Amino acid sequence: MKRFLKILKIIGLGVLGLIIVVTLIGFFMSEDLPEGKQGPEADRFAQQILKELNYEAFQNTEIISWTFADLHSYEWHKDKNYVLVTSDNYKVKLNLKDYDKSEVISSKDQDSTEIIQTSIKNFNNDSYWLIAPYKIMEDHVERRLVTKDGEKSLLVTFTSGGSTPGDSYLWKVDENYRPTAFEMWVSIIPVGGIEAKWKDWVETQSGMILSTKKSVFGIPIEITNLKTSR
Repeated sequence: MKRFLKILKIIGLGVLGLIIVVTLIGFFMSEDLPEGKQGPEADRFAQQILKELNYEAFQNTEIISWTFADLHSYEWHKDKNYVLVTSDNYKVKLNLKDYDKSEVISSKDQDSTEIIQTSIKNFNNDSYWLIAPYKIMEDHVERRLVTKDGEKSLLVTFTSGGSTPGDSYLWKVDENYRPTAFEMWVSIIPVGGIEAKWKDWVETQSGMILSTKKSVFGIPIEITNLKTSR
């Protein structure tokens, strides 16, 4: 019994040590949310990004399907406000206008409510990692132009909507206003300013310009089975 308690004590100290290390790393790595200026110049910067990515094609696209990081697959019927969400354990039809009208098509789990709530969170997250640049001029988004070391970037803050309102992203772009990366200040990550690179841009069947590979700390997040149609 004493040996067992000693093992538990060692494990507890190990976990405590890990928490302290992670906290210290976060303290030294975390960056403050940058200050920027709202107004016409920030909006013009955002419009240049949308022009580069053919925002009109996004507006006219009716169906977008993709697989996110080999975890979840989606068939999003933008024109009809629903999405089919498929994983190894379930398939759900989410009604994007009224979540209460969503339905579980098949499942290995009997708790339909939990499955639907999980599907909503997954779709909000996984679709953002696909179409985030197209959302920068939405009504519930604040835009600020940030200038640092002569480089201009666009800071966007979501005041409502999605699963985590209040999140902010600092978009970095190339000379053509195509995004190359964003830095994140989000509620689910305690460290501010973590950078995600956006790479491998492709023009889809409907004319949308989408990034099919992101990376955080060099770890890839891939978008596969990507198809769009009007």
